[in-house]
Amino acid sequence: MKINEIKELETKDLVEKLENAKAELVQKKLNHNISPLADPSVIKKTRRDIARMNTELRQRELNK
Repeated sequence: MKINEIKELETKDLVEKLENAKAELVQKKLNHNISPLADPSVIKKTRRDIARMNTELRQRELNK
């Protein structure tokens, strides 16, 4: 997910997507431990998306 897409989302939607991404990351890690993923870089990409969302939420919090 690009930063521009994240900035366009409303705060409520962003929080929802963040929770879904966190759950998705846990599931991907678990699946990778059981049987290796075809593309393990998706774990890294998901982690970075979560960081981008957290950063945007924090910026919104500070700008209030």
